[in-house]
Formats: sequence, C-alpha cells, structure tokens
Amino acid sequence: LAKQSLAQQAQRIQTVLANGDYDHIITDIHPTRGVRFSMYAYVRPEVDKVFSRAQFAQYLRESRIRFTWGDLDGTGDLLIQLLPEYLNIWVAADTFNGTTPSINVFKHNGNMINNLKEIYPNSEVVEYYFAGTEQYSGMDWRIMRLVFEEYQGQRYLVAIVNEQWTV
Repeated sequence: LAKQSLAQQAQRIQTVLANGDYDHIITDIHPTRGVRFSMYAYVRPEVDKVFSRAQFAQYLRESRIRFTWGDLDGTGDLLIQLLPEYLNIWVAADTFNGTTPSINVFKHNGNMINNLKEIYPNSEVVEYYFAGTEQYSGMDWRIMRLVFEEYQGQRYLVAIVNEQWTV
C-alpha cells in the first residue's frame, strides 16, 4: 500500500465497499488484529465478529457460512447473514456515496453510547453520515465509521462500526 492520506484511504475503502468489490480491501485489513464489525456505536469486543485477512477472504467466497452479527435493536431478533450480505445490507456503504466524511471527530450520534475510543484509544476514525430521507422523517439516518490503527509504519483498517436509528 502506497502511503495515502487518511481521507484518501477511507474514500477508497468506502467506494470499494459501495461497489461490492469486497476483496479489494483485504490488504487494508490489519495484518495481526484483523477487522471488527460492530452493528452499532457501542462496540462489543466479546461478541462482535472479527476476521483476519485470510478469514475475510474465505468468508467472502463461502456461500453457506452464516454469522450471527448481533441482535436487532427494538426486536432483539438475531441478525444472521453471510459476510457479503452483511456488507451489502447492513454496512450499506453505497448509502454514503457523495457524502463528505468527518475525520477524527464524531459529528453525529444516536442514543446509543459510543465507546469506540475506549476500545480503540490509538485509532483514527473516518465517519460517514447519511441524514436520512424525507419519506421517513430522517429516521433512516445511518453512520459508517472506518477505524484505523498504525502498524509498522502503515495505517490499517481495524473496524467498521455502524450506527443507525434505534428505539
């Protein structure tokens, strides 16, 4: 990976995710810590899914392995999906096409506690925000936070943390 600015790297990752070219972020994933997927702003190390580069690559191709990502706010129903489904439907990076991210500032929050900086104290965060639509009175707002940490002089993706309207 050529050294790019944080904003450039995050924008490339957002675009790759939005286009469904998920395997193009494998080299961005932290080589030793992997990448965590958190459904909501409150990062839960004991239950969030974390994949190494090799696992991420494998589960993109594995058509039968479904993961329990967490429980849906309001219903408590479990979200059980294949990795590509989770990336497409839950992360939904295409929602953020054309938005301007904020860097190392949490500009938007819902009613859930955001503990990202406690879990990743040495991280840099790029926050993408979609304000929602008039049709749903803005209650379909979404946030995607790309979390990066440095390792051996390079910046790597350690987490994708989503947030959305909760009950």
